[in-house]
Amino acid sequence: MLTNCLRCGSLFVQSGARNICPSCYQEEGQYERVVTFLRKRENRTATMYEVVKKTNVPDLRIQQFIQQGRLLIAKFPNLGYPCIECGQSIREGKLCHNCAQQLKNDLAKHEIETKCQNERQDRLSTYRLKDK
Repeated sequence: MLTNCLRCGSLFVQSGARNICPSCYQEEGQYERVVTFLRKRENRTATMYEVVKKTNVPDLRIQQFIQQGRLLIAKFPNLGYPCIECGQSIREGKLCHNCAQQLKNDLAKHEIETKCQNERQDRLSTYRLKDK
C-alpha cells in the first residue's frame, strides 16, 4: 500500500506495521545505536570520533541528532560538533564564540560604512538656496 512517511512526508510502499519510510527507519536505527552506546556510564565521556568509530554512524548524522535536539549533549562533556566557519568544536548554535563575535563586528562595520555612504550621497544630491 502506498502511504506517506509520518516523519518526513515522502511517499513509500508500506510493508507491515511500519509507518515510516526506509530512510527514516535507517536513521532511527542509527539513533538507537548512538543512544545505546552513550547510555553506558563508561562511554559518557566519549568524543565524537570514538562514538563514530564504535557505532559506525557518520559524524554528520550524529551532529544532526544533536542539532535536532534528539541527542542532548549536556550529559556528554566531550561531545560537540564543528563551527561552520572555522571548524572548532562547539556544543550549541552554528558558530563558535570567536566567529560569532567577528560576524557581529563585521556587520557593525558594514552598517557604519553604509550610513556614511548614505550621508555622503545626501550631501551631494542636496541643493542649497541662498537668500538675497
